[in-house]
Amino acid sequence: MLTIQFVPYGEIENLPSKDRVLKLLDIVKQEKIVLLQGRLKPEEETLLIMETMSQINKSFRGVEICTIYPEENNLQFFNKVKKEMVKFLIGQRDGITIIGPSTVVKEIRRNPNKIELFTLPGMGGMRSKAKPKKVTKKKTAKKTSRKTVKKRTARTVKRKR
Repeated sequence: MLTIQFVPYGEIENLPSKDRVLKLLDIVKQEKIVLLQGRLKPEEETLLIMETMSQINKSFRGVEICTIYPEENNLQFFNKVKKEMVKFLIGQRDGITIIGPSTVVKEIRRNPNKIELFTLPGMGGMRSKAKPKKVTKKKTAKKTSRKTVKKRTARTVKRKR
């Protein structure tokens, strides 16, 4: 099952940069996609990448990140001043940041009007409950060539399907 967790900006607003990044990274390490209201500062994004690189192991392979925020280039002077004042007072709440684990998210594409999030097939936290079958070799009295073994294996696999 694919899980998306929304994190409101107010939840991380008062945290120091390091704690903010660690909180988001903890959510991503649970194989959840984070939908963050607002955006991280450039130095926080850098810190997120550095922290991710230090924590990479067999089960955690990294993150994919994308930030989208509205850019209004045709604003009049008064509206620009008003928007900057609001941004100064309430912080970086405009926009959306998406952070997902690389084991789930294949790619995030950003277009002006949409976000395309591509997941890996069969991933997204969907784990099979069934235990894998144990494969054992059968002992044979005579030696067989590699070609014969490959043919027998191929036939066995076809029959099981």
